[in-house]
Amino acid sequence: MRHVVYNAFWVWNFDKEEKWLNEMAAKGLCLVSINGFRYEFEDCVPGEYTIKMELLKKSPKKPESKKYLEFLEETGAEFVGSFSNWVYLRKNRSKGEFELYSDNKSRVEHLSRILKTILYVLIMNFLAGALNIWILIQSHMFMNAVGVINIILAFIGIFGYVHISKKLKRIKKEAELFE
Repeated sequence: MRHVVYNAFWVWNFDKEEKWLNEMAAKGLCLVSINGFRYEFEDCVPGEYTIKMELLKKSPKKPESKKYLEFLEETGAEFVGSFSNWVYLRKNRSKGEFELYSDNKSRVEHLSRILKTILYVLIMNFLAGALNIWILIQSHMFMNAVGVINIILAFIGIFGYVHISKKLKRIKKEAELFE
């Protein structure tokens, strides 16, 4: 039986989203499709699958990403779906452990990609908001909600940027300790 659940996570809370997806799998609801905030699950044996997420450098439709996903499938992982450059993968526990980031270098690279994405969205929202507000002032109109929303999203993005930056700094520090 299929179940649809709507849920939203900030990009910097990808680990919480992954944890939630694994909690759903532990309850016997395995992810079969993702479309934005819409998650589709189907019944499975509780704990049968492990779910992982990864932000790819390029779109999952690009040849280099397809090649990487094919490699993961050779290890027993299944591509469930994607949202932008985020890919959702699952692996049956009977096929072994499922780990995407086996060393600090790969964790640093992944967090750096997330940081760049947040920074890009933050800057674009800030610029769009500033432009909308400037147009508002020039036209002597009273309120432009779009500009204000863009600015608010940019400021929210700052929290995400700081959150991922701290996590990245901690991992780099751990790596230095073991060198």
